Amino acid sequence: MFVLAEMKHVIRTPPWKFHVKLNDAIAEELNRKLANKVVLNVGLCIALYDIVGLEDSYIFPGDGSAHTKVKFRYVVFRPFMEEVIIGKIRSCSREGVHVTLGFFDDVIIPPAALQHPSRFDETEQVWVWEYDTGGGSHDLFMDAGESIKFRVTAENFVETSPKGPETPSDTASTSEAPKEEAKIPYSLTGGINEPGLGLLSWWENS
Repeated sequence: MFVLAEMKHVIRTPPWKFHVKLNDAIAEELNRKLANKVVLNVGLCIALYDIVGLEDSYIFPGDGSAHTKVKFRYVVFRPFMEEVIIGKIRSCSREGVHVTLGFFDDVIIPPAALQHPSRFDETEQVWVWEYDTGGGSHDLFMDAGESIKFRVTAENFVETSPKGPETPSDTASTSEAPKEEAKIPYSLTGGINEPGLGLLSWWENS
């Protein structure tokens, strides 16, 4: 679920931080820049693990700051495919079951990946597994807050870099157009359509 990603970056250390050890100043800046941010095709950055190497620092004309090229390793959340994870149901919709891991909310289990057969209850706004008892069926509700075990089946990275400055014509055209939905930079798709997966309570007494 968590991996070490090796990265490189040029860190700018302002003059008022020169009294701090260079490693400490750089570590603080790396965490400020990366912690809780998604790096495209890398994952969700959690915390700095260690600094592998520092190159010489340079001060450029007109800027009193020190610029240092840093090689470092960062703890990143990026589950591998087919990994089984336990989370909690955040909500349900016709799009599927939305799961949270506490620090990461962008997990969805689509209808096709639920236990079969399942239906969406419009009144309760929950998905229901129609469990076959042999002589009929028993409804098992997927309520918000329940612990759920799922298998990671896909991941999706979306480029969310800010666009360049808007021109007056862009502003005029966008003021009339509906606002775009905020893009999710990193999301996971899961599945529970196999024995042992789904709500933990389903299998506790099995």
